[in-house]
Amino acid sequence: MARQDFAPPSPSSPPSSASSPSASDAPVHPVDELLPVGRMSAVAVQHVASMYAGVAAPPLIIGGAVGLSPAKLTALLAAALFIAGVATLLQCLGFWRVGSRLPFVNGVSFATVSPVLAVVEAKKGAALPLIFGSTIVAGLCCFLAAPLFCRLIRFFPPVVSGTVITLIGVSLLPVAGNWAQGGNAAAHSYGSVGNLGLAGFTLLAVLLLNRFLRGFLQRIAILFGLLAGTLVAIPFGKVDLHALAALPVFALPHPFAFGAPRFEVASIISMLVVMVVSMTESTADMIALGEVVERPATDRTIAAGLRADGLATAFGGVFNGFICSAFAQNIGLVALTRIRSRYVVALGGGFLVVMGLMPVVGGLVSLVPQPVLGGAGIVLFGSVAVAGLRTLSKADLSAGSNALIVAASLAFGIFPIAYPGFYHAFPQQVATVLSSGISAGCLSAIVLNLLFNHLGRGRGAGASAAASEAASAPEVQPVG
Repeated sequence: MARQDFAPPSPSSPPSSASSPSASDAPVHPVDELLPVGRMSAVAVQHVASMYAGVAAPPLIIGGAVGLSPAKLTALLAAALFIAGVATLLQCLGFWRVGSRLPFVNGVSFATVSPVLAVVEAKKGAALPLIFGSTIVAGLCCFLAAPLFCRLIRFFPPVVSGTVITLIGVSLLPVAGNWAQGGNAAAHSYGSVGNLGLAGFTLLAVLLLNRFLRGFLQRIAILFGLLAGTLVAIPFGKVDLHALAALPVFALPHPFAFGAPRFEVASIISMLVVMVVSMTESTADMIALGEVVERPATDRTIAAGLRADGLATAFGGVFNGFICSAFAQNIGLVALTRIRSRYVVALGGGFLVVMGLMPVVGGLVSLVPQPVLGGAGIVLFGSVAVAGLRTLSKADLSAGSNALIVAASLAFGIFPIAYPGFYHAFPQQVATVLSSGISAGCLSAIVLNLLFNHLGRGRGAGASAAASEAASAPEVQPVG
């Protein structure tokens, strides 16, 4: 069991007179609840299915750019799944001061792709050892910087955190749209009526299942929707069952399988920029998840979560993986299912480890067509945005300054989502940060909140508003 002193009560809160001297009599928070094995397994598979495409895409893109053989590409994908499983286990279970101990799914950050492709373009065949060396350095720096970075939480009152959580959901919706069209813009069937129809069928199935099922079955409606969409896709040739035959049953990941790590200043700086972006997004995601599960993320929670990110990233560099970050789509799944147990997500992390060690098992999950994932993703990602709107409802938007903060920050966050090349003329390191709608909107909201609510004439009003918002924060209810 996890340490129970990880998130101690506020020193200002007096002990309850109803408290029993026996710790075992204290009510178990839903985050720490152990569910029956069958229920845990069903929800864990749902989590894995929801995030598989996101964790598989970066290694496939990078491996294709490097020109890896099918066998080596499979090894790179298996490493990504293995590291995602290890990172998720670290986050959910934790040890010492590592791991947020929340139902927090981690995997390969998509922010890695752009700078890695730049290194590949410059170094060609020698790129991977350089990338993995830089990844190790970035992970160690994240681990060491976590106690300083976590102090950002004081700059996340509801007007900021609500804006960022909303942007997390909004930034994921185009991903669902891409999946719904087929996932591969080069394919001739991309955006076809068949793909969009399959996505629409899956979305309809998820909505109807949520409407008519009850109890636990309602909570795994996403899984049923994915199964229904996949079964409907088989007669239309959208499911390639023959692909399983080419996958090995068992493959142990080898450290430095692509060569000994190399270290160059330029590549390290690029990876450090990506690490900062990932740390910013993980911080925002932990705050969002803390509100959804009704266990607000403290600075200590965030520091421990960032340490897990850094340790998993450094470990990933050794075992041919990339920078790890939060998977926001799974926050939407927690909100929808209302199952908040971290042990459920930890079991999903265990499944990811098995998938990394047994590629043929991972292949079973990969059978779910992209349009089916897209249909389910509309509900998942939209739920994250709804959680952000609920948090914003706690901020005093009748105050002109808060309304301006939200308006400007949403704009900064949506620009790179609507126009991916919006910052193409900026230096690469700056563009990497600003091209993430979450990071751009988060930075904007923090800076504007400081300007309007903490500096100069707005200081007093801002302090009062922040205190009022903070006092009401625990009342946030999960989506669904």
